[in-house]
Amino acid sequence: MFKSRLSRVTRQVIRGFAVASTVAATSLVTVGAVTSEAGASSKVTIAFSVGDTGDPFFQTMYKGAQAEATKLGVNLNFQGNPATYSPATQLPYLDQILAQKPSALVVAPTDTKALESVVGQFVKDKIPVLNVDSGDASQSNIVSWITGNNLQGGQQAAIGLAAAMKYKSSGYYNVVVGVSSLTTSTDAARLTGFKQEIAKSYPKMHILDVFQSESISATSTSDFNNVLASHPGKPGTKGGVSGIFAIDGTNATGAAAALAGHNLVGKVKLIGYDAYATNVAQIYNATSNKTGAFTALIAQQPYLEGQLAVKYAVQAIKGSTKGIPHLDTIPNVLLTGASSKTTLSTYTYQSS
Repeated sequence: MFKSRLSRVTRQVIRGFAVASTVAATSLVTVGAVTSEAGASSKVTIAFSVGDTGDPFFQTMYKGAQAEATKLGVNLNFQGNPATYSPATQLPYLDQILAQKPSALVVAPTDTKALESVVGQFVKDKIPVLNVDSGDASQSNIVSWITGNNLQGGQQAAIGLAAAMKYKSSGYYNVVVGVSSLTTSTDAARLTGFKQEIAKSYPKMHILDVFQSESISATSTSDFNNVLASHPGKPGTKGGVSGIFAIDGTNATGAAAALAGHNLVGKVKLIGYDAYATNVAQIYNATSNKTGAFTALIAQQPYLEGQLAVKYAVQAIKGSTKGIPHLDTIPNVLLTGASSKTTLSTYTYQSS
């Protein structure tokens, strides 16, 4: 989710947020861990399943999806566990949704393979299925997969870290990576891109470890604390840590906390994914002498992903998939200390 404009970027123009017109009043209903929209008059219902409804990334996605649903006059049923991102917690929601027979399903799979069977049941029942955020481009039974350019984000993270660490062929640079899940397509693609760029361009950059937090910030903080404590040497040496790539928002938060605890803010360079408000506030700005844990953040566009998912789902319900891309890759945006206030405000994720 990090975009400094590589030539590999699929789209050169960043599509902005659309402003939805209010068609009918709706009320947000929360039942346990299930969040849904009720009150619209249309019988068309788009079910929307994500791994963690408490995550500002998915909350922002929900707002984009609801704006498009309101614009098109359809119901939106948004569901997911409020805290835990895992196939085990997502599957019960999908089973519940399947029993409700929605007009279409939009799903951000926590693990594509683990959810393959239940998704196949939707397809068998002739319910159009779309993936958003995570997914698998080889799936022929889905209408579309709308996602950020994760491979490129990982590549650019390596480039950004190398620049921040002032990489030299004579140096030695230990880096650490934090992910939420190695089986989630988004995290896996970012890690692949990161490794590819290191192998291609930065042979003196060494990955010490890849931590898996399962979207639990305390686990992430603990993992980073442990590796910093076990490598107390000076950054740029074999005994120290020079850089961190936090592949998602949970790990970005955990890494920032660990660096602060070890008094290494600014010394160990940190590239983070996802524009959570607390992380955006910690972007280092050399010009204004503002201190911060983050060298840069890679912002996705979850609002736009939610909009497009609902738009394509409604089109599929009407029986036409013409013009719907099977893979729609959304550009990411690089946020740095040089970014304008308007840019930072536009791409910071929204909490409910």
